[in-house]
Amino acid sequence: MGTAAITADQSDSWEQNGYFILPRFADDATCTAMHERAVELCRKDAAGESIRHSLVDPERNPWPEAREPEDRVSKVFILHDWDPVFGPFSRDERLVAVLGEVLGPDIDCFLSQFIFKNPGAIGQPWHQDSLYFPFEPADQVGIWLAVTAATPANGPLSVLAGSHKEPVHEHAPDRRPDANLGYTEIVDMDFSDATRVLMDAGDLLVFDSHLMHCSSDNVSDGRRAAMVYHYARAGTVDHTYARLREQQDAMGEMPDDVRAAAAAGDAASPYRWMAVRRDGEVIGHT
Repeated sequence: MGTAAITADQSDSWEQNGYFILPRFADDATCTAMHERAVELCRKDAAGESIRHSLVDPERNPWPEAREPEDRVSKVFILHDWDPVFGPFSRDERLVAVLGEVLGPDIDCFLSQFIFKNPGAIGQPWHQDSLYFPFEPADQVGIWLAVTAATPANGPLSVLAGSHKEPVHEHAPDRRPDANLGYTEIVDMDFSDATRVLMDAGDLLVFDSHLMHCSSDNVSDGRRAAMVYHYARAGTVDHTYARLREQQDAMGEMPDDVRAAAAAGDAASPYRWMAVRRDGEVIGHT
């Protein structure tokens, strides 16, 4: 018998709260490599060089002291299926073992994003990731790696423990004029019992896609960086384009090419589905 990848307490927290934390899951070298690679990609994109199918999302509330391209970026999407730094981590054997405890033996990764939360960046309102994932089955798993420390001042996450047992609530568009791409807000829930999640660099948050969470504004003079991957069971059916055709604003603001594909009746997916594990074995990619 193999050793369980998570402790009994972490398993209980998953069932009761919808999340758990793995302290110091990644070492300093991994965090540094991710940060440096994300900066490199931002600079390549700003210089007109190819970063393949990755998407750089600009920060709509830019830092007044911004000097470099990365100082003006909110997120870099879709890195798991090609990048030489972010790709291997998505298939890290220790990580996949953890995911196997909550998703089972056959796992896909479908989305990834590096988050630059630069000084002055506003927080993301309370939301459920499942809003953006109209899939069958409906339960996915996110992993949020603190590339730098998440402190009280630099815009850490807050979570509402137990809210993963809720259905997807109605989300209203974020009405702030400087809201970033896709920001929506749950307005029918009491969040007075929320828990702020402070993390050291290298800590890993594992959370259910139905878990309600948000982040606060970065009022510090430093960047809070994080890397996020989203996983689902193999065989999950993606209804994203159908959902957008049925209700144009169902998932908040979407990139123009995603809306165009939905309107054209595209039967594929805006996400990049990649097999990660089959029958308990990690799948390598080149």
